[in-house]
Order: sequence, then structure tokens, then C-alpha cells
Amino acid sequence: MKRLKQFTKWMKGNLLIFNIAIVLLIGLQYFRTLTPLFVTHIVDSVFGNEESVLPGFIENLVQANTIQKQLLLVAVVFVLFTLFRVLIMFGRRLINAVFTENIAYNMRNTLYDKLQNLSFTYHSHAETGDLIQRCTTDVETYRVFIGEQLIEVFRLLFLIGFAIFQMNKLSPTMTLYAIIITPIIFLTSLIYFMLVKKHFKIVEEAEGSMTTTLQESVTGIRVVKAFASEQHEIDKFDKKSMDYYEKDYTLLKLMAIYWGSTDFVIFIQYAFTLSFGIYFTTEGVITLGTFIAFLTYIGMVVWPLRRLGRIVGDFGKTTVALDRLDEIMDKVSEHDNDAQNTPKIEGDIQFKNVSFTFEDASTPLLNDVSFSVKKGETLAIVGKTGSGKSTLTNLLIRLLEIDDGEILIDGKNIQDINKKHLRKHIGIIMQEPFLYSRTLQENIGIMNENAPTDKIHQAASIAALHDDVQELERGYNTIVGERGVTLSGGQKQRVAIARMLIDSKPVLIFDDSLSAVDTETDIQIRNALDEYWQDTTVFIITHRITTAMEADKIIVLEEGKVKEMGTHKQLLKNKGLYSELWDIQTNIEYDYEKIKEGVR
Repeated sequence: MKRLKQFTKWMKGNLLIFNIAIVLLIGLQYFRTLTPLFVTHIVDSVFGNEESVLPGFIENLVQANTIQKQLLLVAVVFVLFTLFRVLIMFGRRLINAVFTENIAYNMRNTLYDKLQNLSFTYHSHAETGDLIQRCTTDVETYRVFIGEQLIEVFRLLFLIGFAIFQMNKLSPTMTLYAIIITPIIFLTSLIYFMLVKKHFKIVEEAEGSMTTTLQESVTGIRVVKAFASEQHEIDKFDKKSMDYYEKDYTLLKLMAIYWGSTDFVIFIQYAFTLSFGIYFTTEGVITLGTFIAFLTYIGMVVWPLRRLGRIVGDFGKTTVALDRLDEIMDKVSEHDNDAQNTPKIEGDIQFKNVSFTFEDASTPLLNDVSFSVKKGETLAIVGKTGSGKSTLTNLLIRLLEIDDGEILIDGKNIQDINKKHLRKHIGIIMQEPFLYSRTLQENIGIMNENAPTDKIHQAASIAALHDDVQELERGYNTIVGERGVTLSGGQKQRVAIARMLIDSKPVLIFDDSLSAVDTETDIQIRNALDEYWQDTTVFIITHRITTAMEADKIIVLEEGKVKEMGTHKQLLKNKGLYSELWDIQTNIEYDYEKIKEGVR
């Protein structure tokens, strides 16, 4: 029942189409089992004296007073009968195609929607290549199974059933001998299914690992070439490819054993049918026409049973694919049970005794962090690598959830504010911005596709990008390449800044996103922000003291705690970490040997 629900849950909304296809399929299989009866009719009734075995509605159409006319009528009726079957077959396949494509379309969209709404933590640990494979290969595996294999199950079962029904009408005794070995074929199929199911999962996982390696290598091709590590990447992919090859080869060997063994059993069944058929015909137990019909019917029984074995194997592969898809669908969306409040956000922010620990860590990254920022103020966050600077802002936009304490915006706990509403009002510019392989204009305006050109140009000017764009041959229509490979690091950061400035937001976060621009451009951007965004609360995460010194307030993080807080002048007087960083970055005579000794 669990598997049945797993298979049918994706069919919701399309079951009527599926049922119509099944009804047409049943009719097709019944008509197919009538085909051998035409030969039996000719041999036993036209040229002999036996009663016709054709159904009454067909028998009446082929009655005539001469053999010549009877044969002509049989030929005409058989052609019309075949054309009728072809029309039904066309209709069935057309309906089936609509059914399967609708399901695949809905699956892809549902999975994509689910992935978009899973948490930042989930995506941090998931492998991109594996997710791509699940949303493409695994979906296609299910589509093919329900569109071809599942329909094929119904086709084969009804074909076998109708064939045995027609055989039994002709001769119950001969029917028994004709299907006596078929249980062995069915048992072989079941054993094959039990053996092959776990191997399909192993092969799927190996293919997913290989796909991830390929995706990472192609995405990071510039790094590969910069370090001349092409051979290393080739060897790494070769190892993954060989692992996939070996596991897939093991599966193919099992399949070869199955096909070979079932072929042997089927030929034995044919030998039984042929031997007893000849004996019963010579003894007068059955007619020659019946014997000829049985030779056709036995193929309608044993070959479908063999085919069922392959479908059983494909069923195993499909269950693995569905299990992998369910692993995504069973994950809890970060928006489940989310607050519905959408208050107006002004920009007053307060952290109260905030602590946070990553799931795979034993010690807190942030511990009892407290500070406040008023609307329109600029807060700079400095500290050593790994001190929790980016994590602090991720907690603010609820990409991560705090363990203890609370974060307030305009006096309201962010846990009581809808996540999407919160993120729409807090703009964040990452250190490594993601750009799309589109034009500069499209990349800047991607947050607001209806943004007018002059607004895009204004945002680019604030980000100190407009003059650079004017120097390009195609200006704002320049294609930046995948992930912005045609731009410098500073230009990419400025595109990301311009993109965020298209729409006014009460809170802006610069997550070390000015690191790739020179000091002069840094000052130019901040001066423009002061002019156009006076009421915006700004967070600046930076390692550059010259960027932090102009902030209204500076906090220094060390070992997950706020070690220092104040203005630039106040912190210099404290002679703490901030003062030390200032000396390192501004005093060219700073004792370098002292730094080395401290590192040791």
C-alpha cells in the first residue's frame, strides 16, 4: 500500500485520462486475441466442416455461399478489423502521451518549488549535481515507467488473460500443457526483482556522485585552469566514472543472466506445446486450425511473462527514483508554520543575548551577542575569519535560526515576522555575487523586471558602475557570461550592489561585498549611499578598516562574542583587536616579525 500511494500520488488530477487509456488498452488486447481465430476459421470452417470459432458479430460478416467469396470476405473484414485496432491504438497512445507529459511537467515544477522553499542549511549540505539528477533523470525514470511500463503491465496482464481465455475455449486440455511451465518464468521474474532492486540504488548513487564531480569541475573551470590541475580533475572524474561503470556492469550481468535463463525456459515451453499439439492433432483431439492458433497464443503468454520480468526490474529502478524524490518532498519547508505578520519595517534593530551553534558543531559560533542599531545608522562588523560576522547577518534575515536570545526589528521579534516579508525589506549583497548569463541590464534589473532604464542607470551610478559600462562596446546590453566570467571581481560586486539598490529597502547588508573594489571606489559608493539612502540602516561586514572607520558604530567579534563596540576613535583608544588591525593596515613600519611570532 505504501508503494501504491507512492506511485499514484503524482498522478492526482490525471487519473481520468489514465483510466480512459486503460479502457482502450483492454479493448485492444481483446481484439488482438481474436486475430488467430481468423486463421482457425479459414482452416477449420472454410476448408473444413467445423463450426466457426469467431465471435458471432464477426462470423455473420464472413458468411457466403462459395469458398472464394468467404475468403474474400475474411480478407476484407480482417483488414477493416486491423484498421479499427490501429485507430484505437493511436488514440490510446495520444491520450497516454498527454497523461505522462502532464505528470512530468507537474513533477518538475513541484520539485523546483520545493527546493526553492527548503532551508539555507539544507542547500548548504546538498550536492548540486545530485539535486539536478533527481529533478531530471529520476523524474524521467518515473515518467517512462508510468507512461510505458505501467501501461505495459496492464497490456500484458490482459493479453495473457484473454489469450488463456481463448485457448481454454478451444481446448482446456491443450491449454494446460501450453502454460504448464509459465509459473517458473513468473518465479524467475520475482527472484530477479529481489536481486536487482538494491543494485539499482547503488548505480543511481554512483551516477549522482559522477554527475556532481562533473558539475563542480565545469563550474570551477577557471580555477582548474588557473592552477593547471586539468589532469587532476580528469583523474578524479575517471575514478568516479569507473566506479559507476563497475556497478552498472554488475547490474548488466544480472540482467544478462535473467534474459538468458528465461529464454531457455520459454523455448522448453514452446517444445512442450509443439510436441503435445502434434500428438493431439494426429489423434483428433484438436483440429489443425486449433493447433495453429495455439502456436500463436503460446507466444501471447510466455513472451509477455518474460517481459514482465523486465518491467519488474524497471519497477525496482523506479522505486529507487521515487525514494530519492521523496527525500526532497519529505523535507520540511522553511515556510511551514511561518508567522503571517507583515509589519512595516523602519530599520531599528536590536540583538539581545543571541547565541547560535551549527548542527555539526559542538561549540557555539556566536555566544551572548548583544548590540543595537538605530534607523539610518551604519554599523560596521569586523573580526577575524570565522568569528561569526556573516552568520550574524544570516540570523538577521532568518537564513539561520537563533538558538537563544532574540533579534528585534522596530521592537518586534523577527520570529513573529513572515520570512519572505522580512527578506523583501532587508537587502543583502554577498561577497561572491551570483550573476546570470544575461545582459548587464537584465542582471541589474533582475530584482524588478519592470524597472525603468533610468532607474537601472541610477542604481549603477550609485554603485560606481555606470562609467565602466559606458566604456563597453554594447553598454548595458553586454552579455556578462555564465556567473559573470567576463567581469572583474570588483565589477561583479558593483553589479550586485546596483541590483540591490533598484528598490528602496530600510536595511542593507554588505557582506564583505566591497572587498574587491579599490579604496577610492569604496568611498565613492558609500558617499553615494549617504546621499540617496539617508534613512537606510546599513550593516557593513569588512576586513578593511578604512571602510569601517566611517561607520556610526563598530563592533568587533572575537571567538563568537562582542569584544569591542564604539566609534573608530573610541576603539583606537581601547588598544584592543581593532587598534591592532588598524596598525597592521596603516602603519607600514609595523613589526612584521612580531606578527609572525604571534602566528607561531
